[in-house]
Amino acid sequence: MARNTYEIDETLEAPFQLSQFKRALVYVRRYYKKMLLALFLSILASVISLTGPLIIKYILDHAITPGGSATLLIQLSCLLAGTIVISSLFGAVRSIIMSKVGQSIIYDIRSDVFDHLQKLPFSYYDSRPHGKILVRVVQYVNNVSDMLSNGLINIIIELFNIIFITIFMFLVDARLALVILAGLPVLIAVIFACKRRQRKVTQTYSNKNSNLTAYMVENISGVKVAQIFDRQETNIRIFDRLALAVRNSWMSTIYMFNIIPFTVNNISQWVLSFVYLAGVLWFTPAVTVGTILAMGAYASQFWQPITNLANIYNNFINAIAYLERIFQTIDEPVDVCDTENAGTLPKVTGQVEFKNVCFEYEPGARILNDMSFTVKPGESVALVGPTGAGKTTVVNLISRFYNLTSGQVLIDGVDISGVTLHSLRSQMGIMLQDSFIFSGSIMDNILYGRLDATSEEVTAACEAVHADGFIREMEREYDTEVNERGDRLSQGQKQLIAFARTMLSDPAILILDEATSSIDAKTERLLQDGIAKLLQGRTSFIIAHRLSTIKSCDKIMYIDGGRIAEAGTHEELMARKGQYYKLNTACEEKTA
Repeated sequence: MARNTYEIDETLEAPFQLSQFKRALVYVRRYYKKMLLALFLSILASVISLTGPLIIKYILDHAITPGGSATLLIQLSCLLAGTIVISSLFGAVRSIIMSKVGQSIIYDIRSDVFDHLQKLPFSYYDSRPHGKILVRVVQYVNNVSDMLSNGLINIIIELFNIIFITIFMFLVDARLALVILAGLPVLIAVIFACKRRQRKVTQTYSNKNSNLTAYMVENISGVKVAQIFDRQETNIRIFDRLALAVRNSWMSTIYMFNIIPFTVNNISQWVLSFVYLAGVLWFTPAVTVGTILAMGAYASQFWQPITNLANIYNNFINAIAYLERIFQTIDEPVDVCDTENAGTLPKVTGQVEFKNVCFEYEPGARILNDMSFTVKPGESVALVGPTGAGKTTVVNLISRFYNLTSGQVLIDGVDISGVTLHSLRSQMGIMLQDSFIFSGSIMDNILYGRLDATSEEVTAACEAVHADGFIREMEREYDTEVNERGDRLSQGQKQLIAFARTMLSDPAILILDEATSSIDAKTERLLQDGIAKLLQGRTSFIIAHRLSTIKSCDKIMYIDGGRIAEAGTHEELMARKGQYYKLNTACEEKTA
C-alpha cells in the first residue's frame, strides 16, 4: 500500500554543525545580563548548600560526641537550617529570572519564524502541509527556548557544582575523593558510544510527530468533507498508523535517553558502596564516622550534577533536531521579494502588458508558453479555457505571487519585477477562488485590506455588493463574530464579504478569480450592478465558468495549452465559431 503524504519524513541535507548552535546564541546574548545574574545566584546557592555536609560532619565529630556542647549543637543546627533557607531563596529568584528569559527567547525566535513565513511565496505553501509548518512555530520553538535559557545556565551551574564538590571532597579526604572519581571513565565511554544513535532517534521522532500534526490539522479543517464521503474509518486507520509511528519512535528515544541516567545511577551506587568499604575496611588510619558520612553525602551530590548534565545532554540532542528544523524554515529562500534597487510603483492607470512570458511551477513542466498581450487602462478582460490551461497563473503573475521563468510583465510600462511588492499589491484588488474568512467580527474581515476605512464606507461597500442585507439579519450585525474560515456562513455569504472587502480597498487593477462561483443565480443578478460599479474605471481580469457573467467584458481571451488561442469580444468570438464558440454552446446546452 502506498504511503500517505504525511508518512513521508523530511530529511536534512547536512548533519548538524556547531555554527548552527552558535547562531542560536544570538537570541541568548540579548539577555546575557539577566542570565549572568541568575548564574551568580545559582553559584552562591550551590556553594552555600555544599557547606551542609561539612556542618553535619562537624556536628557528628564534635557536637554530639561525649563531652560535646549542647550550645554548639544548637548553633550548628541553626547554621545548617540557614544555609538551606538561603540556598532555596536564591534558587527561587534564579528560577523567576530564567522563566522571564525563556519566554523572551520564545517570543524572539517565534517572531523571526513567523515574520519569515509572511514573506515566503505561494510556492513554499504549495509544496508542504500547513501542519508541518505549524509544529515548527509552536512546539519546536518551545523546546529550543528552554535549552537556550535554562539549559545553558544549568550546564554552567552543574559544571561549577562538580568543581566545587570535588574541591570539598579533597578537603575532607583525598583518598575517598579518588574512589568517587574512579567511575568517570566508564560514564564518558558510554556517552560517546550513544551519541550518534541518540541524534538519529531524536530526528526520527521529530519527523513522525510533524507528520501526525500535519495530518490532524488538515483533517480538522476538512472534517465536513470527510463525513460527506464517509471517510471516517479510513482517516482513523491513517491516524492510527501515524500515531503508532509517533509512539514507537518516542519509545525508541526514551530507551536511548535512559541509557546514560541508568549508567550514572549504577556508577554512583557502586562508588558509594566503595566509599563505605574503603573508609571502614581498607584505609588506615581509620576514617571517622563524620568523614564517611560527609563523603557519602558528597558522593551523592557529585553524581547528581552529572545525572543532571546527562539529562541536559538528552535535551540538547532534542534541541539540536528542533533547531535544524527552525533554521531550515528561516533559511528558506524568499524567491519573490523586493530587488536591491526596487523602486516604488507610482499610482497606476492600469495598463497591463505581457511580453513573451513563460512560466513553470516546476522545471520542465511549463504552464505558460511565450504569452503576449496588452490590456488598456479601464478594460475588462475575461480569461476562459479548460481547467489547468493557465488562467489563474496569469492573474497570479500580474500580482507577482510567483517569479517569471522568462519574459516581462509591465504595468503602465514599468516592469513589475523592479518595484516593491507593497507598491504593486496595494493598488490591486484580488478575489481568489477561496474566499478566506478570518477569526473575528464581520467588520474586521471587511476592514482587512483597509484598516482606516470608516463604518459608513464599509456599509456602502456592503450595500453595493448586496451583503448588507444578510449581515443586518445576524445577531450583532457587523460586530457578529465568525470563526476561522467562516464556518457559520454560507459559501455565498463568504464570497459577498470578500467582494465587500475588495471593493473597500478601491483598487486600480481588479482580479476576480471565480468570484461568483458560490453565489446563487438570484444573488448574482443582484450583484451585477455592484460588479459593474466595481469594474467601472478599473482594469479588471475576470475568471469565470459562468459565461453569462463575462459576455459584457471588453475582451475575452481563450487560453489553452499555456497560450492565447483566440481573443476578442463575445460577439467576435461567437462569429468565428472557434473554441470559445464551442465552449459557449456547450454551456448553453447544459443550462437548457
